[in-house]
Amino acid sequence: MQERRALPDAAGAGPRSRAVIADGLIFTSSLAGVDDETGKVAGPDVQSQTRRALDRLKAVLASAGSSLGQAVSMFVQLKTADDFDAMNAAYREYFPESPPTRTTIVSSMTGETVVEISAIAVPDGAPRETMLPAGWMKSPRPYSYIVRAGGLVFLSGLVSRRGTDDQFVSGWVRTQVKTILDNAGVLLKTAGLSYSDVVSARVYLTDDQLFEEMNDEYRKYFPTAPPARATAIAGLMGADTLAEITIIASQTPKEIVGPDVSSSLPISTAVRAGRRVFLSGVLGNTDANAGQVPGQTREVLDRIQKTLELGGMSFADVVDSTVYLPQPYRRDEMDDIYKDKFAIEPPARTIVGAKLVQRAGVVELMLTAVK
Repeated sequence: MQERRALPDAAGAGPRSRAVIADGLIFTSSLAGVDDETGKVAGPDVQSQTRRALDRLKAVLASAGSSLGQAVSMFVQLKTADDFDAMNAAYREYFPESPPTRTTIVSSMTGETVVEISAIAVPDGAPRETMLPAGWMKSPRPYSYIVRAGGLVFLSGLVSRRGTDDQFVSGWVRTQVKTILDNAGVLLKTAGLSYSDVVSARVYLTDDQLFEEMNDEYRKYFPTAPPARATAIAGLMGADTLAEITIIASQTPKEIVGPDVSSSLPISTAVRAGRRVFLSGVLGNTDANAGQVPGQTREVLDRIQKTLELGGMSFADVVDSTVYLPQPYRRDEMDDIYKDKFAIEPPARTIVGAKLVQRAGVVELMLTAVK
């Protein structure tokens, strides 16, 4: 059994580790394109910052016994969708063949930062396989649709495109979600899995008013034992794109942990697959803490603690944390509470400047734990 090992981050980076290694996977914190010593951005343009962020990620993975070639999943945040093509041009230089899966969204960022990147990887020498369904066109963008590694199958963030010719399938959110999840079914089948093997999903919508219609279509694919899930409101690539969905599936049988999030929502509180437990995104807004980042963070962590305890775990077992924070400049308010739960060897962390489905919410956390 591989023990959890955390690589400490630089002083002042906040309560996070540069990377956490556990159960054959390496989770990295989100990295901006800045100088490690001065904190200054590599340049005002997205290509300079993308190269710097990937150079930093390369160094982090090397210190964890891995490399960019062993990355299985990447998450890219851009300040503006206008930078997408330029970011891809720089990004492609680092992944000339068999690139990892990838999700790219637009999120709020502070200062001069225009791009941030986080990753999941496997150690050097560990099996890693990219796959492409029969009859599908290879993605013209620098990512693979499927990477199988570490007993998991990672899918890229999918938008409403035909796999055979990469053409966009227009239509309202129901049509786009159906196209996305039909494609996900083909990808899962290619990897020898099905919808029932999905353990975690992240849904990005361009408007919170699309939430109910998205769920109406989504629940058709996950009628029982749905995956853990978080839904955020963010800018996406392409003017007509309304939804993007990222999926992780497991080759190990899954087990639902805790009660359903809601009888009306196709979401499980948490899903266990082997030693890994994937928690759904958790909100903490109440009438008493409206607009309060500290109060909602405290409530979120209290709710998460109950779920972890149901799975026989604690905050010490958390390896990766995604924080959805609509107002990233309020990070310090969140950290004042967050750091108390993660005082020793905190998880890797990515802060996403995305809006929440519940407008009264000012913070949401989605965690992965290993025990």
